[in-house]
This record gives sequence, C-alpha cells and structure tokens, in this order.
Amino acid sequence: MQSLPDMDQHQFAQWQALLENRTGMRITEQRKVFLQTSVGMRMRELGLSDYQNYYDQVIEHPPGGMEWVLLVDRLTVQETSFFRHPASFELVRDHLSQQATKGKTIELWSVGCSTGEEPYSLAMLAQDTLSDTGCYFGITATDISVPALAKARQGIFSERKVEALSRERAAQYFTLHEKGQYQVIAELRDRVCFSQVNVLELGKTPMYGMDVIYCQNLLIYFRRWRRKEILNRLAERLAPGGILVVGLGEVVDWCHPDLEPVEDNATLAFRKRVSG
Repeated sequence: MQSLPDMDQHQFAQWQALLENRTGMRITEQRKVFLQTSVGMRMRELGLSDYQNYYDQVIEHPPGGMEWVLLVDRLTVQETSFFRHPASFELVRDHLSQQATKGKTIELWSVGCSTGEEPYSLAMLAQDTLSDTGCYFGITATDISVPALAKARQGIFSERKVEALSRERAAQYFTLHEKGQYQVIAELRDRVCFSQVNVLELGKTPMYGMDVIYCQNLLIYFRRWRRKEILNRLAERLAPGGILVVGLGEVVDWCHPDLEPVEDNATLAFRKRVSG
C-alpha cells in the first residue's frame, strides 16, 4: 500500500485546531507523527490519499457523526491496565472503608474510562471493601470513544491483562471466555454503567453527589487552563466528604474553595469539605 506524504504545517494546524475545538485534546508538535499515522491509517481504509480532502469530509459531518467517532477512537490513547496506580486505589479503598454505613449507596465515577480496566478495578475494589458492610455501590464510567465503550461493556480482556491481577482476584471476578480471553463476571459488570461523555461538556452531565471521582491519565492531553475548567466541573459533582483522585503531576496550581488536598505523598487527591 502506497505511503502517504507528510502533513505540511498548514494541514497539521488544521487538524490540531479541529481536535482541540471538538474534544479539548491538544496535539503538540512532538506528537505530529502520532497524529499523521492515526489519520493516515483511517485514510488508507477509505482509499484516500489527500489530507485536505479527508479533513473536508470530516468537518462536513457533526461531531457525533460516524466518521468522527471512528477517528476519535484512533486518536484516543487507550493503553491501560487494571489497578494502574496502586497507591491511588489504596487511597480509594481507605475512603470506602470510612464511608461504609449500612444501607448507604456509594457512587463512584471513572472519568476517561477507555476500555474498562479502570472502572472494573474500582468495582473489584469496592466489592472487596464493601461486601460485608451492608453498603450498595454503583460505578459510572465515561469516555469520548464509542468503540472503546463498546469493548468495555463486554468486559472481555486478554489473558496477559488478567494475569497481572492476583490469582485470588482473577479467580473471583473473571470467567474463561475463550482461549486466551477472560470476561468480568456478570455480577460485577452489572455494577458499572458505561456512557459517552465529552469532558468539554461536563456541564450537561447528570452525575451529582459522587463519593469518588477517579480521573487519571486524562488531563495531560489538555491545556492548563482547560484542565482547571474540567476539575472545577468535577468538583461540583462531588458529594460532601467525597474525594477527587487525579494523576500525579497532571495539575500543580489548581485549588477549589470547596475542596482540600488529601495528605498523601503517593497520590494527588482532594476531598470536598463538609459544611458545618
């Protein structure tokens, strides 16, 4: 298959602007090759060889159009794993233990859930922590990529991914799907609700009163001012006493009048103050 020419600076700037306007995702000059490769792969599938022609086709359709949905999936980094940052999950475990009250419902939200490893990790953690407390829990998992969400709903993962878990967890929460693949058990899948959400449109989301909002490895793709806007919207959706967990180094100069930093050197998290 004939290789495509390199994007010129004008074409690159067009794609940069389109992606940032529609998703908030910033593609820097250092990631030009990534953008060119991802766009080029989709163009080859369509039999196109001109970047401008494909760009014109994309902008002719709304952000919810199928071509845009497929392209965003290519441009969204989806490499993740179960319990990716152990210290953050340990913080969540401690918080759940403190919140456990018989009859209470605990709501968790995985923001930028990709193919599901993060929300299923939260579900396993919550089940381990709350199973004997009389608490009920539910998890909302959101992402911009429709194909990634479809995969996440199935809860089917490779043997390599599952082997990274302890034997006890793997045996408790997964069943053999077919050779080399395992599926999250139905009981756990039923606790997770997957939904498409663009983080630029958090003001339209119905999620409020969340006890845990887990948002890691997402903010790094946005400009600093936009990161603060996203965090402000997430802060509004926390229940009093709830925690917002973000990635180390993803935000360094943000504060919110209703939140206070959680004292933990291994993680970056904030707790919503309880009035009175």
